[in-house]
Amino acid sequence: MTPTNRRFSEPDEKLARKLFDHFRRETRDVEGVSRPAYSDMETSSLKYLEEFAEGRGLHVEYDAAENAVFSLREDAKATQFVLIGSHIDSVPQGGNFDGLAGILAGLLCLLKAKETGVRFKRPVKVIALRGEESAWFGPCYIGSKALLGRLNAEELNARHKGDKRTLAEHMHDMGIVLEPIEQGEPLLSPSSVLEYLELHIEQGPLLIEKKLPAGIVTGIRGNFRHRNIRCIGEAGHSGAVPRAYRHDPVFALADLLTRLDDSWLTLLQKGNDLVLTSGIVGTDPERHAMTRIPDEVSFSLDVRSQSKAVLQGMREMLAQEMTTIEEDRGVRFVLDDEHCVEPALCDSRIVAGLSSAMGDLGYDPFQMASGAGHDAAVFANAGISTGMVFVRNRNGSHNPLEAMEISDFMVGTEIFYSYLMEN
Repeated sequence: MTPTNRRFSEPDEKLARKLFDHFRRETRDVEGVSRPAYSDMETSSLKYLEEFAEGRGLHVEYDAAENAVFSLREDAKATQFVLIGSHIDSVPQGGNFDGLAGILAGLLCLLKAKETGVRFKRPVKVIALRGEESAWFGPCYIGSKALLGRLNAEELNARHKGDKRTLAEHMHDMGIVLEPIEQGEPLLSPSSVLEYLELHIEQGPLLIEKKLPAGIVTGIRGNFRHRNIRCIGEAGHSGAVPRAYRHDPVFALADLLTRLDDSWLTLLQKGNDLVLTSGIVGTDPERHAMTRIPDEVSFSLDVRSQSKAVLQGMREMLAQEMTTIEEDRGVRFVLDDEHCVEPALCDSRIVAGLSSAMGDLGYDPFQMASGAGHDAAVFANAGISTGMVFVRNRNGSHNPLEAMEISDFMVGTEIFYSYLMEN
């Protein structure tokens, strides 16, 4: 079906394209874009949005975590509001739409209301969050966790992958007062947020396969992650040490991943939700060689599910399998600190409202789960009613090949606008 009740016009679409093009140009890297969390680049990106919004007559302020907050001027002092948000940072050499699309969708909704002189059913504010991606420090959803008093000491002490300085040091450089964050005090009262809404590109292929421009999210997978697990063995000559006398960490890791994969398949066959990824695997190229049994291999592990029970079961199984392999192969696994996020469900009333808005635009409403994590999960787990819209996107995300069509983005934005006008 095609839309029958468009509220956004061709000039709105041209404006969206112009904004996306600006960020692609100004934050470009060797490939794709890089907007590091808690960096000057992230700050300059927020500054551009500030100047753009103020130039269009919107109110702009920064909260205590140095996230940018936008609103209609008449709603600037509202003590309760619907909050639309997403993140301004990106992964290294990532795509231009991940995160940014959610901020621009919210801004376009504000501008359309201002242009037409209409009022939303409730006050609306848009937030551009810092530091959602885990690629820079390890912890994810940093900006939203800091806002809601959920950023812990280990996360604050996490070190940047490049300069090795702590997250706390980087946040201090941005002008953020750390004491309330360190004490777990919310910088934003959850009671002030009537609802949290987030638009995001889909990071999988479902909407492509369904031939739909957008979908309504029902829930977000939680996860636990290890950035750097070490498997330590014993070095030796590749031709001189028989199998029985080897302590080979690479084959130990192969055993572990095979066992995890077998368990993954079993859980899926039983109807459980689970995905596993080991995205970083390697030996030290300075010390290891083709003819040497390595003495150590390091790897990452990312385990995700919509079920708390499945996540806990995988934690326990991981520990058990590591113990068994240590005994079988004479190696030792050393885990770094775990980073975790609880699964989150979207509010069923918001899901219904967004689905109705999608139907009013002339599309068959489609509901789906989110395999990736989002700031929305932090808001939902803080007891804030939460909803999400996904926009069709080819080639996945976290890579330069993200391919969201601006026309699809406008459909997602129209779903939000229609919902805000009716709810």
